[in-house]
Amino acid sequence: RELSPTLQELEVTVLDTRMCNNSRFWKGGIGPTMICFQGLHRGSAPAKGDSGSPLVCGKRPAVAGVMSFSSRDPTDPFKPPVAISTVKNKKWIQKTLR
Repeated sequence: RELSPTLQELEVTVLDTRMCNNSRFWKGGIGPTMICFQGLHRGSAPAKGDSGSPLVCGKRPAVAGVMSFSSRDPTDPFKPPVAISTVKNKKWIQKTLR
């Protein structure tokens, strides 16, 4: 399958970090600066090539995270995709961009 040259949009729901860290999911691998989420519609999920994509939220859209990783099967309900929080890494991002 060919990668799209156009940025695509996917509506998602953020999941509770404790749930993402339980033994049926990521088994403690989700840190405090990570965001677990799932597609709003069953079977919808980020796919290969989506790493680095923005996770945007709010009435005045703002980047809340950057897509980091998912399982080999992006629709696996027990391995939801994970983004890195831009909010919790704001100081590091600002320092690095200087």
